[in-house]
Amino acid sequence: MTEFAAIPTTTLADLLDRAQVMDFGIRPLWTPVPRIAGPAFTVRCPAGDNLMLHAAIHRAPAGSVVVVRAGDLDYAVAGGNVCAVAQRRGIAGFVVDGLIRDLAEVREMGFPVYARGVIPKPGVKKAVAPLDEPVDCAGVRVLSGDIVVADEEGVVVVPGGRRDAVLDDARAKLAAEAEESLDEWEAAHRARIDAILRDNGVG
Repeated sequence: MTEFAAIPTTTLADLLDRAQVMDFGIRPLWTPVPRIAGPAFTVRCPAGDNLMLHAAIHRAPAGSVVVVRAGDLDYAVAGGNVCAVAQRRGIAGFVVDGLIRDLAEVREMGFPVYARGVIPKPGVKKAVAPLDEPVDCAGVRVLSGDIVVADEEGVVVVPGGRRDAVLDDARAKLAAEAEESLDEWEAAHRARIDAILRDNGVG
């Protein structure tokens, strides 16, 4: 969904409920990071295990954002080679409610990873689980077909059924903002704030 790559997460967050915005612990692991946008391909890994993410990089369609619910914050679910293969296969990036490793390699190759952090110890590869089923990631329920947009401000999930409507609204909002000068914004903003204060008995 390359059209969403032009939409900042701040714009999308203004249009969506708080429940569609991941918590602030999911951050880009290197900067400056490009905005990524694409349909979610979801993965669930139990504690101490990373098998299904390693499987997902060979199954996720090109252009997708791999969204991972890790089972703990004690082990890395991916490293440099996994990210390199994902990048080679055209995956847009990873959003991981968990940890990775080999950050220097990932940064050098320019593969976007949004996660809670890094740890050098990897998990094992034993637990088999279904791929591309609903997962809870950083407070957001993510379904296959949802659109994931991530940039330096955070990660927003657009429900698949609302994709076209949200995209249209976001484009309209950005166009309106582009036509408004700072002076115009300041005047409207002050009038709105002053009205709220007056309504609450503040002069």
